[in-house]
Amino acid sequence: MAGEVLVPVEGGRARDYGGGVTFSVAVTSLMAASCGLIFGYDVGVSGGVTQMDSFLNKFFPEVLRGMKSAKRDAYCKYDNQLLTAFTSSMYIAAMLASLVASSVTRRVGRKAVMLIGGIMFLAGSVINAGAVNVAMLIVGRILLGFGVGFTAQAAPLYLAEISPTRWRGGFTTAYHFFLVAGTLAANVANYVTNRIPDWGWRVSLGLAAVPSAVIVMGALLVSDTPSSLVLRGEPYAARASLQRVRGAGADVEAELKDIICAVEAARRDEEEGAFRRLRAEGYRHYLVMMVAIPAFFDLTGMVVISVFSPVLFRTVGFDSQRAIFGAVIISLVSLCGVALSTLAVDRCGRRFLFLAGGTAMLLFQVAVSWVLADHLGKHQAVTMPKNYAMGVVVLVCLYTFSFSMSWGPLKWVVPSEIYPVEIRSAGQAITLSVALTLSFTQTQVFISMLCAMKYAIFLFYSGWVLAMTLFVAAFLPETKGVPLETMRSVWARHWFWRKFVVLDAAR
Repeated sequence: MAGEVLVPVEGGRARDYGGGVTFSVAVTSLMAASCGLIFGYDVGVSGGVTQMDSFLNKFFPEVLRGMKSAKRDAYCKYDNQLLTAFTSSMYIAAMLASLVASSVTRRVGRKAVMLIGGIMFLAGSVINAGAVNVAMLIVGRILLGFGVGFTAQAAPLYLAEISPTRWRGGFTTAYHFFLVAGTLAANVANYVTNRIPDWGWRVSLGLAAVPSAVIVMGALLVSDTPSSLVLRGEPYAARASLQRVRGAGADVEAELKDIICAVEAARRDEEEGAFRRLRAEGYRHYLVMMVAIPAFFDLTGMVVISVFSPVLFRTVGFDSQRAIFGAVIISLVSLCGVALSTLAVDRCGRRFLFLAGGTAMLLFQVAVSWVLADHLGKHQAVTMPKNYAMGVVVLVCLYTFSFSMSWGPLKWVVPSEIYPVEIRSAGQAITLSVALTLSFTQTQVFISMLCAMKYAIFLFYSGWVLAMTLFVAAFLPETKGVPLETMRSVWARHWFWRKFVVLDAAR
């Protein structure tokens, strides 16, 4: 069974290879981070389009008829499983693609996987824009999901492997920054196209081709990461790639040596297979994080709020245009939160942001639940008083800001940096597949849950936020400033996980 090799550290601290932020690493990282655009655009566009009257009249007229019924429950206006399948089908396709992308990445590299993902997303956006029936919509959504699954598997790892150690958190956070920027762009597009009768929704869906074309062109221009090149038996290309991103005058020998040592250790046990290796006791902490981090991320409720915020705002009484404008505001708030996180993550550390953000999210979710319980659906009304509806918008914005400075970006940062090279692609695939499976489940059932649980749905999510905050406090070590190749030392010093790492290292 594979044994885990602990990489020595200097003076009890992780080695710092040096190297600053060069023009090459900045441009390369921007291209990889832009993969978040397609994920974010899809999240934003689907929620806005599904409450457009022109879209509903074309594909889901029964929902439109139900909305106009005076007897319709305020919480149940959009409860239609075929409508939610339009949104959720992307996530199940992305989950399947992420598992396939793990093995493909090891063979052809992270750059090629991002290119393939961009092409598939481009094809899906064209099909959706020209859809004439629900089946065509679903096929297009599945292709979009394949594109998201491939790029989301490769891009965060690409960023973690290419970035300087001391700024790795900020660089990897850029993926989530672009994800939120994509959501903002989609909400702005929805706001404009909602004014176009009959075919405005086609423009919103078709504009997804723009970010995917950017990714396709960008992926053709950048090199692969040094770790990926070494893993595929190209050490000289890896040296050239590392020299390019660290700068012509930088000494890259120490970093390259550690990369090669980590890859060689992985190759010695390659016949065992990355997924089988995860069952070994020395990898137990990685396996727990592969499941816990994405599960808690999705169970914050932010995924469904991002997707269905226009629907939520229409539920509390706004018209279509104002509901989409509310989603635009939320996206802007989210972008501000991610920007703050980018500045803070390598200064304050991952744990601080996790704990501070989790505490704030808990308070704001309970407050949203309280307002809805007291003021929505009372006395057979299908809306709530305007001042309280605005209060819901403010509370959702505060909740979104708390999420965007903590769990939002860190969900991509931490998994991309904690796994050793021999399980890095498999670990990212499992992390992503867990997240996407839960996203599929939630987007499929959220409207039904809102109809059945009403305001208590936010209490449901707040319970998970409490659980995940306690989990981070007890079991997630700080990884700020630790090189990827020496990350095992962090687990060896942790009060709980060290017994598994030490036991395995002694074999």
